[in-house]
Amino acid sequence: MGLLTPLAVRIGALSWMPRLLPQVVWTDTRLQRLTHGRVTILDVAGLPNLALTVLGRKSGIPRTTPLLCVPHDSGFLIAGSYFGGPKMPLWVNNLRATTTATIRFKGVEREVSWREVEGEERADLWQVMLRTWPNFAKYEERTSRVIPVFLLEPV
Repeated sequence: MGLLTPLAVRIGALSWMPRLLPQVVWTDTRLQRLTHGRVTILDVAGLPNLALTVLGRKSGIPRTTPLLCVPHDSGFLIAGSYFGGPKMPLWVNNLRATTTATIRFKGVEREVSWREVEGEERADLWQVMLRTWPNFAKYEERTSRVIPVFLLEPV
């Protein structure tokens, strides 16, 4: 956790934050271009993050999405939260349509396999995720959909 993490948690809890997601993504994209992929908004906030690249299920074009992640055992946990918005993030369905993906974590790219965790395991891992980003609980309250949780593990 970094110096700005408490501020990031407060901002991330704002109920209108989902409406700003396009602007956040635009800003983050520009920041990554300026730093040649070395710095993201999540880095500035002191939060663990990765860039997930999966092929578009319809286009076949590689799509990269920066995501907050939680390092766990030898892998990473990610959630399709979309700030608690009503729609599923596009990357979720793209990931579900493939068996592997590529991630970049701290500048290192690696291939990962994934599995969606459900039931009691999801409940346990959700608690692990809440320790890193307590706003996941707020996102869960905002939406009627179940926020999917994925475990990514190096191939």
